[in-house]
Amino acid sequence: MTRFLLCLIVAVAAFSVRAQDSAPLFAATLQDIDNRPVALADFRGQPLIVNFWARWCGPCREEIPELIALAQANRAKGLKVIGIGLEYNSENVKDFVKAYEMDYTLLFAPVEGISLMRALGNGRAAVPFTLAIDRNGRVVMHRLGQASRAELAAAVRAALK
Repeated sequence: MTRFLLCLIVAVAAFSVRAQDSAPLFAATLQDIDNRPVALADFRGQPLIVNFWARWCGPCREEIPELIALAQANRAKGLKVIGIGLEYNSENVKDFVKAYEMDYTLLFAPVEGISLMRALGNGRAAVPFTLAIDRNGRVVMHRLGQASRAELAAAVRAALK
């Protein structure tokens, strides 16, 4: 029983609810898949799921189909899913995006991604790292590590409130 309670506490803490500062995210300008600059300030006022990922990250690969489904199911509600890749946008990345049919907003932060994650509360700078941000710009949930379908659904609900 003690082991179960300890596991439950760790699981709840992993996808924690916090009123964290999203200012570093909205201050960033990153490159899109076509190497055009995109100011994240343009997404202010929208409910967001922001997922930091990398091609070499197994758990990131497993989350991608869930993120695609979330983006498609909640697009009409105004939810925007943004994937931030921690590598240079290359032909290999484009092939990966095509193979995984990643149809949500993709940006790339090969240099600034680590410091951006740290500024957003990921002191380990590990991936995957997922944030839910509401329309007021508050980080309402964040998760370090692979998020389950239920955790991502809870993040969406928090962002849409």
